[in-house]
Amino acid sequence: MIAPVKMRVDIETREDVSLLVRSFYEKIRQDEVLGPIFNNSIYDWEPHLEKLTDFWEGNLFFFVKTKFTGDPKIAHQKLDEILGNTLSMNHFGLWINLWLETIDEHFSGETAERAKMIARKMASFLFLKIVENRQ
Repeated sequence: MIAPVKMRVDIETREDVSLLVRSFYEKIRQDEVLGPIFNNSIYDWEPHLEKLTDFWEGNLFFFVKTKFTGDPKIAHQKLDEILGNTLSMNHFGLWINLWLETIDEHFSGETAERAKMIARKMASFLFLKIVENRQ
C-alpha cells in the first residue's frame, strides 16, 4: 500500500513557525559541524526556541511590535569571539542548507519562500558583521 502524500501548506501561524524552528534546530543539534557549536553555547533550549520563534514570527508576519528582544548581530559577534574568531561562511552555508531543507520538508508557499530569502540575507549580514568586528 502506498502511503498518502502529505500536502505541504504555507507558514501561516505561530504554531507553523514553531514547528519550523524546532525541526530546524533539531537538525542543527545533530549536525557534526554545527551541533557542537550550538550545543556548547545554548544550555537551556526551550527559552531559546521560544525566542527564535518570536524572531521568525515577527519577521515573517511583519509585526510592527514583535515579542522578540535581543540583538542577533551582537550575539553572533560574541559567539565568534568565544570561538577564537573561527566562524566562517561555511558555517553559515551549512546553516542555510539545513534551513532550506527544513522549510521544504514542511511548507510551500509565499511565506515559506520569504523565510528562505530572509535567512539568506540574514546569514550574509551576520557574517559580514562578524568579519567587521574582528578588525
